[in-house]
Amino acid sequence: MTWLILGIFTAFFEAVKDVFGKQNLKKSDEYVVAWSLAFFSVIFLTPWVIYTGIPALNSQFWFSLLIGGSINAVTTLLYIKAIKVSDLSLTVPLVALTPLFMLLTSPLIVGEYPNFFDYIGILLIVAGSYLLNIKEKSQGYLAPFKALLNEPGPKFMLIVAFLWSITSNFDKIGVKNSSPIFWLFSLFGTMSILLLPILLHKTPNPGTKILKQLPMLATMGFFNAIGVLCQMQALTLTLVVQVIAIKRTSVLMGVLFGHFIFKEKDIQQRLLGAGIMILGVFFISL
Repeated sequence: MTWLILGIFTAFFEAVKDVFGKQNLKKSDEYVVAWSLAFFSVIFLTPWVIYTGIPALNSQFWFSLLIGGSINAVTTLLYIKAIKVSDLSLTVPLVALTPLFMLLTSPLIVGEYPNFFDYIGILLIVAGSYLLNIKEKSQGYLAPFKALLNEPGPKFMLIVAFLWSITSNFDKIGVKNSSPIFWLFSLFGTMSILLLPILLHKTPNPGTKILKQLPMLATMGFFNAIGVLCQMQALTLTLVVQVIAIKRTSVLMGVLFGHFIFKEKDIQQRLLGAGIMILGVFFISL
C-alpha cells in the first residue's frame, strides 16, 4: 500500500502546486511563474541527484531530452497561461485528456495499442469534458464543447494535454535510459534554460520581480519537486498506469481548491465532470 500513499501525495502536491501557481500569477506574469517552476524544481532536485549519482547516458537519453525538454518548455508556459486566464476548476480537469490523446500517440512512438477498456475510458473522458460546461447546453447540444474551445484557458489546456501525450512517451524512453531522478533533474534543467531567453525578452526586470515573490515562487517549485519525487518513488513499487491513475485525482483536488480558495462558481457540474473524466482515466489504466 506504500505506492498508493505515495500516489495520493503525488496528486495532492500537484494540486497544491497549481494553487501556488495561481496565487503567484496575481503579482507576476506567466513568464516569471513558468521559468520559476522549472528553475526551483531543479534547485530542490539537486540534492537527490548528488545523493543518487549520475547514471550512464546514451544517445536515446539525449534525443529524448532534446524533444521532451523543448516541448515541455512550451507546455509549461501554456499551462501557466491557462490557469491565469481561466478558473482552475475549468482548466485543470482537461489534463485528464492526456491519456485519450496517448491512444493516438503511443502506438506511433512506443508501439503501445488500445484495448476494450481504453475505448470505454475514451467515452467517459469525452462525457466528463462535456459536463464541465453543461450550463451552455441551452444554446445547443454542441455548445459545451464550443465553450471549451472558445474560452482561452481551456483552449490552452487542450493543447497542453495533447503535447503531454507526446512527451509522456519520451519521458518513458528518457527514464529507461537514465534514472527517474536524473531524468527529472535534466528535464527541468533543460526547460529552465529554454525558458530563460523568453523570460528576459518578455518581462522587464525579471530578477527584481522574482526576488519580490521569491518565497511563493520557491514554494511552488518545492511542491512540484516533492510531487514528482513521490511519483518516481511510487513507480519503483508498482505499475506506471496505476500511479498515473492515482495522480490524475489531482484534477478533483484542483476543482475543490478552485472553489474554496478562489471562490470559483459552478462547482457541482465541474466536480461531476472532473469525476467522470477521472473514472475514464481509471478505465484506460486497466
